[in-house]
Amino acid sequence: MTTPKHFLQFNDFTRDEFAYLFERTRWIKDKYKRYETYHPLFDRTLVMIFEKASTRTRLSFEGGMFQLGGSAIYLNTRDSQLGRGEPVEDAAQVISRMSDIVMIRTFDQEVVERFAACSRVPVINGLTNEYHPCQILADIFTFIEQRGSIQGKTVAWIGDSNNVCNTWLQAAEVLDFKVNISTPPGYEVEPERVNLHGTAHFEQFADPMAAAAGADIITTDVWTSMGFEAENEERLRAFADWQVDFEMLRVAKPDVLFMHCLPAHRGEEVSAEVIDGPNSVVWDEAENRLHAQKALLEYLVCGRVKTE
Repeated sequence: MTTPKHFLQFNDFTRDEFAYLFERTRWIKDKYKRYETYHPLFDRTLVMIFEKASTRTRLSFEGGMFQLGGSAIYLNTRDSQLGRGEPVEDAAQVISRMSDIVMIRTFDQEVVERFAACSRVPVINGLTNEYHPCQILADIFTFIEQRGSIQGKTVAWIGDSNNVCNTWLQAAEVLDFKVNISTPPGYEVEPERVNLHGTAHFEQFADPMAAAAGADIITTDVWTSMGFEAENEERLRAFADWQVDFEMLRVAKPDVLFMHCLPAHRGEEVSAEVIDGPNSVVWDEAENRLHAQKALLEYLVCGRVKTE
């Protein structure tokens, strides 16, 4: 049996593979906008396993699989044997014999790694505490769509060094751009946990305004991610000076794009005038989860398809 290809971290793919995926995303999105049917995954099944709650991940994968001609089955760990102690390895053996591809949204990266190691079909990381590769796939496509190549550009990450931040760092290594990171003291990036090859593609800043200076993208996330709710009050105090506001946009490039993976808390990590302003592409970014993941599903199930 051929070992399936998985997408568990951003750096599982090469720069060439991402170039292919971004082109396929453009083509698939254009076809969708012209209401043209495209069913490369007819009679194929995606199993979606959720331990963490979701809006965009479920909508984009379930809708995307349907639009590609296949079907999607939703499993919540509370309603399946996975939530009753069935070993991940056993579940992987069974689920992968009854489906063509699996997406998992859970807490620990170890869970998706263990599942993939025993799966007969491709596995996609829909989000873990450590990484969120599908989000950054869509984010970078959004930049390419609006501004062209991201190579050599600067992304300013303002806020918590969470799973989305970690994935931006991996993407910077693969696609050759720079990430400026500014976090409150005690919330800095730990490079050894991000699975990077070096530090050449990122720089840490104590001052968020310095991180944003000259940036092509300013991006952030909620101050309290899922699983850290007990720290909410402490985090609100610690992050008070790390809000992305209009003054921060002023020091970036004139055509800077603001991104946020959503959901957002206006008045906390971002001001309303920024997220609802002309530099914001958060709605394009959210929609592009659908199209980028369709390209990903097609690639993992069918391999490379010649763009017409």
